Amino acid sequence: MSVPIGSVHGHRSYAGRQREAATQWRSLVGCLVTLTLALLSVPFAAEAQPAAKLHRIGFLSPSSPADPRIQRFLEAFRHGLRELGWVEGQKIALEYRRAEERTERLADLTRELVSLKVDVIVAATTPAILLAQHATGTIPIVMAVAVDPVATGLVASLARPGGNITGLSMMAPELIGIQMQLLKELVPTISRVALLWNPTNASNASQLRHAQEVARALEVRLQPLEARGPSEIDSAFGAMTREGADAVIVFVDSTLAHHRPRIAELAAQSRLPAVYGLTDHAEAGGLMAYGPNVTAMYRRAATYVDKILKGAKPADLPVEQPTKFDLVINLKTAKALGLTMPPSLVFQADKVLQ
Repeated sequence: MSVPIGSVHGHRSYAGRQREAATQWRSLVGCLVTLTLALLSVPFAAEAQPAAKLHRIGFLSPSSPADPRIQRFLEAFRHGLRELGWVEGQKIALEYRRAEERTERLADLTRELVSLKVDVIVAATTPAILLAQHATGTIPIVMAVAVDPVATGLVASLARPGGNITGLSMMAPELIGIQMQLLKELVPTISRVALLWNPTNASNASQLRHAQEVARALEVRLQPLEARGPSEIDSAFGAMTREGADAVIVFVDSTLAHHRPRIAELAAQSRLPAVYGLTDHAEAGGLMAYGPNVTAMYRRAATYVDKILKGAKPADLPVEQPTKFDLVINLKTAKALGLTMPPSLVFQADKVLQ
């Protein structure tokens, strides 16, 4: 049977269209499958990406968290971190270890931070920094407040610390001379000055040496009295009275700072003009204080943490020293002691407490 040529062509044309439609359908299905798999894979890919590292910062202090000074210092440190983009709970985690004025606990707390493998240890006060130094030679240590880091062996020099420690020095020993001169300006007849110091704090020995040098130059006799805690503080003031001290200088020390209200009370009872290296003493009833702004030092310590977390080595970061020092005078205490504060001292004061 013959079939018309036109009919054959028509049959082939129809079959071609079927094949073309089938090809297009398979292509469309393939695209849909590819798109579906791509969409399904998005959350898995996001989950597979590593999360940003949460840096852990250890904070070591001998003080009690109940002390309002420590709360102020900590907030200044956290504020400094936030200014540099380090938000607690987002980019950093702070591991707080505070000895609550029990210095014998500091060694165990230091070992805890080392075992946690924190990225940086921020240590406050020389005893805490020394323990951190003995506990680790690899974890960077930032000194929030150190009295004399060179004399106590914490750093090789201020310009090139060496090792794994850097931070801030408050220059307390060098300020002893100014504190003694302030006493002489207030009471020119002073000839015997008692020194209240803590022998368990290595930095107090450095302050004692400077005081002895200054006393020779000013022709003042010194009466060094040790105080490791409350009972020795009381007995020290008893000795000052018995031996006829004219005034007292209280060294920079965390234990003495913790008992600052009691020290101010004993100085008032003993009728002794007193000068301190920490301004918190004056605010707690002490007569005069001359020293750096410790709150600002804690805030500044955050810049060292920032640099170290970004790759800097402590050995290459020079130790900073304060450039501004505050004189705080408590006129209420002066009046209670029967002292007339010279106008020249009041004029120099950064803060006068009425």
